[in-house]
Amino acid sequence: MRALLIYPQIPHSFWSFPKSIKLRGSKATLPPLGLLTVAALIPQDWEMRLVDLNTRTLTEEEFQWADIVLLSAMYIQKDGLLAIVKEAKQRGKIVVAGGPYCSSLPNEVLDAGCDYVVRGEGENTIPLLLDAMNACEKGIIENPEKPDINDSPIPRYDLLQLDDYDSLTIQTSRGCPFDCEFCDVVNLFGHKMRYKKPEQVVTELETLYRLGGRGEIFICDDNFIGSRKHAFATTHAMIKWSASRGKPFTFMTQTSVNLAQDIELIDLMTEANLGRVFIGIESPDEDVLEASHKFHNVSNPLIESINCLKKNGMTVMGSFIIGFDREKKGAAERISAFMEQTDIPMAMLGLLQAPQNTNLWKRMDNEGRLRADIEHNGGTFCTFNFTPSRPEKELLEEYVEAWDHIYEPRRYLERSFRYYLSMRPTRHAMALANGDQPPDDDIPKPRISLRKRFVEILAFLKILWWQGIRPPYRGQFWRQLFVMQRRNPSRFRSYLSACAMGEDLFDMRHIVREKITAIISQLQSES
Repeated sequence: MRALLIYPQIPHSFWSFPKSIKLRGSKATLPPLGLLTVAALIPQDWEMRLVDLNTRTLTEEEFQWADIVLLSAMYIQKDGLLAIVKEAKQRGKIVVAGGPYCSSLPNEVLDAGCDYVVRGEGENTIPLLLDAMNACEKGIIENPEKPDINDSPIPRYDLLQLDDYDSLTIQTSRGCPFDCEFCDVVNLFGHKMRYKKPEQVVTELETLYRLGGRGEIFICDDNFIGSRKHAFATTHAMIKWSASRGKPFTFMTQTSVNLAQDIELIDLMTEANLGRVFIGIESPDEDVLEASHKFHNVSNPLIESINCLKKNGMTVMGSFIIGFDREKKGAAERISAFMEQTDIPMAMLGLLQAPQNTNLWKRMDNEGRLRADIEHNGGTFCTFNFTPSRPEKELLEEYVEAWDHIYEPRRYLERSFRYYLSMRPTRHAMALANGDQPPDDDIPKPRISLRKRFVEILAFLKILWWQGIRPPYRGQFWRQLFVMQRRNPSRFRSYLSACAMGEDLFDMRHIVREKITAIISQLQSES
């Protein structure tokens, strides 16, 4: 059997960062971990090819080569997935589709002509799929049970062109102990946290290392600290393995804000080079957080928590949502003020959506507020798929206002400067400052390739052109650059990386204004 695994293109969104990715010599942000896991679960005597449409095009020869086409997609990739289903069926191929979008709305995919739609997780649905294929019983394949992911094989990282990706991916757990009303994580993966053993995580890191992987790895858990015991055990194992390999990777993950109350765990994570965390802040308003069941953001003071993470060596990327029911006018101003108070350089801004079968979706359905003409797609440029409690035009205008304020270049660069300037130096730098031997001096350092050195030098020169020569705020850029190098040099690279990512966000600011303004105009013409 010849299996062609296809990952649809992701439309431009907050996570695209095309300039930053190209600057670092990559083509896409992250590889399709779900498809790589599926590739490890299907019979290994099948011939396999992976085509990530975010890194290259799909050829007719590849379509003709395949006996079966396997797809995976998030909500935002819906249109791409449905188009590929149609193309594959026109060529007489067997088509199988899975992933978050297919799990939530399987009938849409079946109606497009897909032969088998897999709902749920591959570890306990792929065997059912293979049985159904042998019996020629097409339709929805599902298993309501949540599998033990200790039984999950090592993803087929060998199918990737590793250099295509800005970051690589692993997963150490699934599920989340919290129950935020608007989040579909629990709907997809459950409340009960399930974990891979630390030894299994290390085996995946070793696999990536032996294939030539270096740089950043995104640990794509829904909440890495959902279990403190698991986080401690996994991080200890990562530290030991990283030291034996010369610390080839840095790490980023998703956590809840209560991480700030655990200095011991923060220190352990940063020792493992896990120094970047994505945290769902969502709103600075406590009554909004309570209404959406995000109680852990109320019990842990948000501003103090973010400042604690910053001072202890963590880079925080936040997220905010506009459009909650209890939200009062002026949300954009309050979000902007929060960003300035905490100095967070970067936050994902979105309009509230009600994903299928979440508690919010069910409530909106019961209240008759769901909109049949607007679907949730997880994008940056879509409006509400339900009737909001405040005037829609007011909310959309505040959304644009928030983007305008937060990603105005001078403000963004000033926040980034303050954030990294006040972050504690790295362990290596602190040891040198105290006259001690740095803790990693005896660790053999990985050799940096000539290609990577060239890419880094070229990237540095481009940043100098983009922000130090071309724009009217170039004076600010140079002042901050010199002060950072003088007062906190161990955070200079992190600061410079934030400057580079700002270029994409400055562009996104204009795109958001253009697209949301068009939506507002359409609303006004329909009223």
